[in-house]
Amino acid sequence: MNAGQIRSAERALSIGTWLIVFGAVLFSVLTVTPLMAAHTPADWSWTSPILPLVVDAAVVIVVRLDSVLARLGGHGGKWPVALRWMTGTMTLALNVGDSALKNDLVGVAVHSVSPLLLIVTAETGLAYRRAITAAVAALNARERADEEARVTAAAEREEAVARRLREEREHQAGLAREQREHEARLAREQAEREEKARREEWARADARERREQEERERREREREQQEREREQREREAAQRRVRDLQERAERERREQRERAERAARERAALLAAGPPAEKLPEDKARSAVRAAFEARLPVRAAADLTGWSVGWVSQRYQELRDPGTPDDAAARQLEGAAS
Repeated sequence: MNAGQIRSAERALSIGTWLIVFGAVLFSVLTVTPLMAAHTPADWSWTSPILPLVVDAAVVIVVRLDSVLARLGGHGGKWPVALRWMTGTMTLALNVGDSALKNDLVGVAVHSVSPLLLIVTAETGLAYRRAITAAVAALNARERADEEARVTAAAEREEAVARRLREEREHQAGLAREQREHEARLAREQAEREEKARREEWARADARERREQEERERREREREQQEREREQREREAAQRRVRDLQERAERERREQRERAERAARERAALLAAGPPAEKLPEDKARSAVRAAFEARLPVRAAADLTGWSVGWVSQRYQELRDPGTPDDAAARQLEGAAS
């Protein structure tokens, strides 16, 4: 039987015991209350259920504590036994008292069933619980013994495995030592061969390095010669560009002087022409106004030179003072076309 089955049996015992206890308590209250009412003054008849309840409460306490002590494997001594039998005897006496006073033997027999069943059930339940506690203790002891045996066997197996592993490690260590010695011998031979090959390779590398060094020096000399030639060409090209720029600047300065001289001659001619016989065309009038503006002539004098109105000339003067206007841009285009 395992621990689960033992707990199931103990649970069934506990449930059955408490069913019998509650049934006996209820039957006792219903049986004893009329007896107490018949022997209690009329004014105190309401206290009739107190005595059976007190006795039944003592029965409940005894059953509950006995179950706890039995589960823990303890013993309360003589006083719990005295309380258990005293409560059982009192319950039996109270239940059969009314029938006994009436000399009703059948009633005595019937009313004694519940108290006797309660007494026997309490004693039997106590015995069962003690037996179950002992069985559980024995089962736990057996399980502990089995566990200790398993632990011991596991320890022995681990020791055997450790011993076997130690022997295998020693064997492997011996094989590894021999393997290392063999590998060291092979490594020394390989190192000697590699050292010889390395010396030969060094000798070839030195010769190759000398040839490459000579080739690098030759290429470096050629590159330096090409660099000097390229720099010479660049200097000559730069000198040509400088001469070209100087010549272009000189041509531009000469052209600017020529344009300035031509513009000055034209302004002088426009200013020296005097008042025209008739109104000048607009493009020529604009050129004359510009010449007058640059010569700082009054508006009236400029109007006399062009034959146009003073208002129109004033508007052209304003455009010349504010060169951002569209009319001024158009005038400049006309002047450029005329020039």
